[in-house]
Amino acid sequence: MSGVSFLEKLLDGVEVERKALGSLGNLVRGNGLQKKDFTETGVPAIHYGQIYTYYGLSTIETKSFVSLDLAKQLKKVDWGNVVITNTSENLEDVGKALVYLGERQAVTGGHATILKPGEYLLGKYFAYFTQTEEFASEKRKYAKGTKVIDVSATDMAKIKLPIPCPNNPKKSLEIQAEIVRILDAFTSLTAELTAELTAELTAELNTRKKQYNFYRDRLLSFKDTGVEWLPMGQPDVGKFIRGSSLQKKDFTATGIGCIHYGQIYTHYGTHADRTKTYVSKEFFKKARKAKSGDLIIATTSENDEDVCKAVAWLGNEEIAVSSDACIYRHNLNAKYVSYFFQTAQFQKQKKPYITGTKVRRGNADNLAKILIPIPSQEEQARIVAILDKFDALTNSITEGLPREIELRQKQYEYYRDLLFNFPRPQAPMPATA
Repeated sequence: MSGVSFLEKLLDGVEVERKALGSLGNLVRGNGLQKKDFTETGVPAIHYGQIYTYYGLSTIETKSFVSLDLAKQLKKVDWGNVVITNTSENLEDVGKALVYLGERQAVTGGHATILKPGEYLLGKYFAYFTQTEEFASEKRKYAKGTKVIDVSATDMAKIKLPIPCPNNPKKSLEIQAEIVRILDAFTSLTAELTAELTAELTAELNTRKKQYNFYRDRLLSFKDTGVEWLPMGQPDVGKFIRGSSLQKKDFTATGIGCIHYGQIYTHYGTHADRTKTYVSKEFFKKARKAKSGDLIIATTSENDEDVCKAVAWLGNEEIAVSSDACIYRHNLNAKYVSYFFQTAQFQKQKKPYITGTKVRRGNADNLAKILIPIPSQEEQARIVAILDKFDALTNSITEGLPREIELRQKQYEYYRDLLFNFPRPQAPMPATA
């Protein structure tokens, strides 16, 4: 689709004028409405925060409701009105717009402005415009605040947008409607392609994971090989060291690396050489420490699957380890041990040792009883090399999916901005003497 040629054809030589939003409709400031006011049923209500966390460009029904008594005190949102956010913690979410297309009248509250479009403006046309780089540039001029960014209704009214055929409302709305129709279709197509892509890559990812799990378990089964299985806590194999008190409030912006038990099943994979979080030097001195090659194991979770998840620490420096985790210090290949913790054989052995109801726990003493196969160092390294390749193949899809979706989104944004790339009037030439 060539946006410029399409616009030229659509405009067919008609004038385009950039007009202030305040001249194209009535802007009404919202008032009141807190989350505690929501009810299970009642009058449809739109909270400003939901516009950038829940809704898309338009909606026919609301997520929330308020009582009839409260609704009488709030500003009303009619069909075709646009609710615009005035406040957020980041500039991107300020000025986000939601077109309300519900049959029942809705209400909104503070930190939001209702745009009631006049005869020269289509609400959805304006909503699409708020997604463009031109609008972002305009709102940036009026943004105030640091931690909380605000663009007031008064300043929002000053933002200019391109209006085709400004002297003929019927023709102007027809052109706006055609642009909206194309963007609606392109939005739908992008969503459809993204869904298909997600389904295809998810299916491929699941297939690869099954293959990976099969070969990992097979490689580490050592059936009929004569490889000895020994208790992990046997003195010549390894020892378990309990972690020490470390809470999230102890984290610092910089300092010495640390691993909190919860991060093992939410952030880390099989191995790591850098930490997500840090603690101060003073805290580190009294903490339990993991050395390079140690395994760090989460001993607490709300589900059995995450109990005893492990990450091999491969960084050069020592790091602090939290309670509800333990350190496994051993003379094996660190990644080999970490891969073993993922096998069906390990899961089967750990199961009888998990205790608790709501919070499930394992402990170092019981982990020490679990048997691990101990082939030669060369064989451990060979198995790790094979599993690393499988791991890389699986991760390539996991990482590739967000990239593909981002590319589709950028393509959509490019054509959307192109459709709003109306010609600007040329500045008059300076008079010559």
